[in-house]
Amino acid sequence: MNTRKRLLPFLLALAIMLGSSVKADEGMWIPLLLKKYNIEDMQAKGFKLTAEDIYSINQACLKDAIVIFGGGCTGELISGEGLLITNHHCGYGSIQRHSTVENDYLTNGFWAMNRQEELPNPGLRVTFLVRMEDVTEAVLEGVNDELTPAERQSIISKNSRKLSNENSDNNKYSVRVAPFFAGNQYFMYVYQNYRDVRLVGAPPSAIGKFGGETDNWMWPRHTGDFSLFRIYAGKDNQPADYSPDNVPYKPKKHLPISLKGVNKGDFTMVFGYPGRTTEYMPSFRIEDQVNSTIPAMIDLRTKRLDVIMAAMETSPKIRIQYSAKKSGIANSWKKNQGILKGLKRLDAINKKKDFERKFTTWVNQSPDRQKQYGHILDRYAEIVSAQSKYALANTYASEAGRAPEIIGFAGSFSSLVAAVNDKKEKQTIQDIANRLKNSMTRFYKDYHAPTDQKILAVMYRAWYDGADPEFLPEELKKVAQSFNGDFAAYAASEFSKSVFADPVRVEKLLNKPSLMAVKKVMKDPAYLMSQDLLTLLTVKIAPGLTAGRSELPVLDRLYMRAQMEMQQDKVFYPDANFTLRVTYGQVDNFLPRDGVKYKHYTTLEGIIEKDNPTIYDYRV
Repeated sequence: MNTRKRLLPFLLALAIMLGSSVKADEGMWIPLLLKKYNIEDMQAKGFKLTAEDIYSINQACLKDAIVIFGGGCTGELISGEGLLITNHHCGYGSIQRHSTVENDYLTNGFWAMNRQEELPNPGLRVTFLVRMEDVTEAVLEGVNDELTPAERQSIISKNSRKLSNENSDNNKYSVRVAPFFAGNQYFMYVYQNYRDVRLVGAPPSAIGKFGGETDNWMWPRHTGDFSLFRIYAGKDNQPADYSPDNVPYKPKKHLPISLKGVNKGDFTMVFGYPGRTTEYMPSFRIEDQVNSTIPAMIDLRTKRLDVIMAAMETSPKIRIQYSAKKSGIANSWKKNQGILKGLKRLDAINKKKDFERKFTTWVNQSPDRQKQYGHILDRYAEIVSAQSKYALANTYASEAGRAPEIIGFAGSFSSLVAAVNDKKEKQTIQDIANRLKNSMTRFYKDYHAPTDQKILAVMYRAWYDGADPEFLPEELKKVAQSFNGDFAAYAASEFSKSVFADPVRVEKLLNKPSLMAVKKVMKDPAYLMSQDLLTLLTVKIAPGLTAGRSELPVLDRLYMRAQMEMQQDKVFYPDANFTLRVTYGQVDNFLPRDGVKYKHYTTLEGIIEKDNPTIYDYRV
């Protein structure tokens, strides 16, 4: 279930329905509206429950067993004592932080044999949806078509804050007001956060991450992609900070486990929090990404991953340090490769353009429609064209410029530099230094300077060669000239001179954050590059990206409204925006292309066929 949960938003993003009618079972549906749009079709396909069993505010239901795990994953309660299952890759960061060379839980797995062995995870939280509500009328109160985009957004923000304040119950709950259909509709989500979440179990990486990034986003897949955590609460079952006195959370609802397996034709439902899709995006924006920013991102991440994976092969310690980092980089890297392949296979851009021609014909059939919608596609094209070079520059600055960790860490010292130079109170300066000490401990735990040095050399070479010279920081131009384009020599020089390459020197600086020490920071090569990168992003690139951006929400809203007006028989579902959704269908084989057929299940034989002891990701 979890693997499909992760794949489905991606596959839907590739499908881009392009104006054809949408089947009732295709899409990511709002649980509150299942009774209106979907439940009869779901039951015809084999669903045995009711819409109230999925979502209800009057009784315990399935939504009470579905949670946001951390900041971007879905989890499910599977016992009456707070036991939670989520993806292995979602628990990966927590597993990695508990791992050492001596206790390598990533490689060997981890299983708590009793409650006392369950491992706490400071900062990790689990979020329950208490209720959701259509608040469109309240959010748009006072809004009209005569307002400027800024005035409209100001009113919407004010109304949303009012709703949040009225429904937070004195901060017991967190409240999110989310736009749907590009701001034509709004829903309010009331959440409750639990802050004591402990690691219970995780399989070895040979199971939980079998196939690594090669098999990620693919089928057939042979990964046991799960990990287990337990939610703890105070004695009153309410959220509480970590304490040995806390007790396992008692959920309103948990999902029973079935060992029956699945058969073709079985009803299947995915219930969770898909991240983001852009189903209704016009062709101009897709085309620019496909031809420019996505290939650049893939190329830059490939170079970065090559360095990291080579380093990870040399040492168990480095492998542990960089495992979570590698996965974070590789996830979007692999996904975007699939996006390019899928869009090409579906001829998606041309289909989008075909729909836009039909849309233009429909608009031109009515003077009123011409007035409301006649400008939309031309204005999209103008904005995308104007932003294109800035978007590519931003990709290079973000993916290459920020790739060396030493640059970002050095940049975090700007608050200390400002405080000392502004002669702030001694206690204020010391407070900043103490915060930096805490971040320093976390940073160097999973940092290997020689690897970061290689990343800097490779990525800055790629940045210098690939980006428009107009969008290169002055410091990088100086470096290329001073070292005659030898970025390996530059990287070696920077790491030998920079205080940030050595935790001992950083700690010494923070113990006595004097004016003299700060002056050294201001001359530090890593700090200089961080500040020049910041200037590039904020002064040169950001204005180009934001020019016309305020118009895009207006265009998106009008274009969405126009599509719904044009296709009144079509059942629309809103783009994913990390709110609770349901998608459903029936179990079936997978036919990705002519002559290729995958069964709806995988087998142990498939795992053994992939076994390769020389490759870490394929060691059974």
